[in-house]
Amino acid sequence: MYEILAPAGNRECALAAIDSGADAIYLGYAAFSARAGAENFDLTALGEIIAYAHLFGVKIYVAMNTLVKDNELEDFLSALVKVHNLGADAILLQDIFLGKFIHARYPDIVLHLSTQAGVNNVYGARLAKEYGFSRVVLARETSLREIKAVSSVIETEVFVQGALCTCFSGQCYLSSFAGGNSGNRGRCKQPCRKKYFYDTGEQKLCYALSLSDLSVGESLDELAAAGVYSFKIEGRMRRPEYVAAAVRYYKKILAGQNADRELSDLKRTYNRGNYTKGLAFGQDKRLLSPSVQGHIGEKVGVLKVVGGKYYVASSFRPAEGDGFKILRQGVEVGGGSFLSADRQGFYLSSRARLKNGDGVFLTTDTALGKRLLSEHRKKPLEIELSAAENAPLCARCGAVRLCSDFIAESAKNSPLREEELRECFLKTDGLPFDVSVNVCLSGNCFVPKSRLNAFRRDFFAALWQSLTANGNTRYEYSPVSFDFPVPMSAETNKKRAVIGTDFKGIEADIYICKPSDYADDGAYEFDAEAGEKFLYLPAFLSDEDLQSAAKHIGKFDGIYAEGTYGILCARECGKKLFAGTGFNLTNACAVAAVMAEGGYYALSKELNFAEQKPLAGGNAFVLSAGDVKVMDLIYCPFGKKCSACEKRDRYTLTDEEGRKFPVRRYRASGNCRFELFNCAPLNACQDFANALIDISALPVSAAKGVVGHCFERDALKEILPKSTAGHSRGGVL
Repeated sequence: MYEILAPAGNRECALAAIDSGADAIYLGYAAFSARAGAENFDLTALGEIIAYAHLFGVKIYVAMNTLVKDNELEDFLSALVKVHNLGADAILLQDIFLGKFIHARYPDIVLHLSTQAGVNNVYGARLAKEYGFSRVVLARETSLREIKAVSSVIETEVFVQGALCTCFSGQCYLSSFAGGNSGNRGRCKQPCRKKYFYDTGEQKLCYALSLSDLSVGESLDELAAAGVYSFKIEGRMRRPEYVAAAVRYYKKILAGQNADRELSDLKRTYNRGNYTKGLAFGQDKRLLSPSVQGHIGEKVGVLKVVGGKYYVASSFRPAEGDGFKILRQGVEVGGGSFLSADRQGFYLSSRARLKNGDGVFLTTDTALGKRLLSEHRKKPLEIELSAAENAPLCARCGAVRLCSDFIAESAKNSPLREEELRECFLKTDGLPFDVSVNVCLSGNCFVPKSRLNAFRRDFFAALWQSLTANGNTRYEYSPVSFDFPVPMSAETNKKRAVIGTDFKGIEADIYICKPSDYADDGAYEFDAEAGEKFLYLPAFLSDEDLQSAAKHIGKFDGIYAEGTYGILCARECGKKLFAGTGFNLTNACAVAAVMAEGGYYALSKELNFAEQKPLAGGNAFVLSAGDVKVMDLIYCPFGKKCSACEKRDRYTLTDEEGRKFPVRRYRASGNCRFELFNCAPLNACQDFANALIDISALPVSAAKGVVGHCFERDALKEILPKSTAGHSRGGVL
């Protein structure tokens, strides 16, 4: 049994998904959705679409998967209970610790852990299950091997179609630090879709961070064999035509039928970069999309310049309103619109100067759009009607039976006819019912038409209510309070924890070692002064990597983990936990859960001082100085051309404005992975928490001074003249 899960950014998309045969839909509540740019649903609209979907047995999962700040907790929990009470089949959360609290308080609320939580290994899956989640939406970077292992622990949902994030989900802060719009808060401005260049090769501006759209296609059976239950289509910002085409494509594949036509339809509704199978199957040649950004549609022909006009020989027959994109050697050079057609092809108009051999791609197919949205699903119902003189009218459908509050009179002139009764109840008052009516009529009855119509409306209303009944346990919400320790005095919070690969000359209280290769035994050795030593575990780490690291954990006092899977890892190894900034701790509920594990914790780097201070207990750290990691890239941005690769430890990414972003390369699972850092180092001195300093990409000449003066703002300004205060003052939206 499998599930095709469709996106819906608005009511029209939800209806398109239902009409096309989706088994479930995920959509955003008006507040706390990770797609704030979608229309999303308020309580009224949400209740209506839940009822409509349930009529056809389609489930509704509501995304409330943003990070929640402390001052938003009450509003969030109150809204969540209301959404559940409306009949939502599940609620998606990013904050695993908030989920733990919700499950303890409201055990009948079904929780799914969002891909933003970054589950990609068995440790993460086991923690989600322990905390009360019934399903995890796996990280898009999870390998087929890991998918199978996780699916044996908990129900899994895997993306099979749609946009791919450049960064490992839940760990992207590029939009946040570039313009104050947090992806973790649903307001990503997609700076990854802009132009950059690496300091390798030609150094030409291109879409260096942009990935092609995902399309697993006929490899769906491999995911099914791995135990995946739900096949998820990305696209809450896409049009209804895309939703319809994607659902139909995967329904055909699951049915074992030829889906060539449906794939063509899908490409025409949205296609960025001609699709990749994604990282579950290993990095393929189509993963990167450096030349094209946005929808390129489907190729329908090659352009030829004839008498100064642009002609395309093609079997496709365009219509008024169709749109085209022109590509030359894979690069977009302009657009086109339909002019006229003949038997062999058609003519285009374009403002761009086009050439012979340019590829012509169809991006707007008006006839296709109408076809995809022309079918409307209806619920087949069989109704039994009975009418007799001096008796009430009665109607039955399944378990629903209703009798009129009036008596059918004896006819004086024109008795009620069987066909008249049937025709009346074939009118469904706009409800999506496909009705067949059986009539049992005895005697010469008479019922005024107004009363007959009113009885029909009452019956259909009762039928609708029964068929869309909400079976969720109803909860009454009451405000909650969180027991949280009073922050310790500022004088005691003066520890320095340093993240880095080389600690020569560095004096700190805690050293957090980043191996350059998790399979290399030598990478776990480093020189440091007296102090606690922690092993750095990135947000994405496979079970294979964890096994490599486990052999060396005994050398360390604890584990610094960027992913919540580190909780179970630390427990099982009997080591102290340092919950890193990747835990995205933004509220007291989450902090209290992490504090219960013991050890240290770092607060979210997207909180300002005022938001951090109430959460800063004695073991709290705040990222205060040095590098700010803004992305984890779990793929090769150079296209895996290993034989020609320089295999440097450090690279630089430059944007259109000339800003330079340091890049660090390391290895895990035998593959290169990369960390992207902010273009400006951090100077966010504070006096209420211990300082976390990242020197991963800092010049060696500056690292010692930054660590030594991490509590001195003016001194840091001299060491880091082009630094930023990050979100320490303003915070993020």
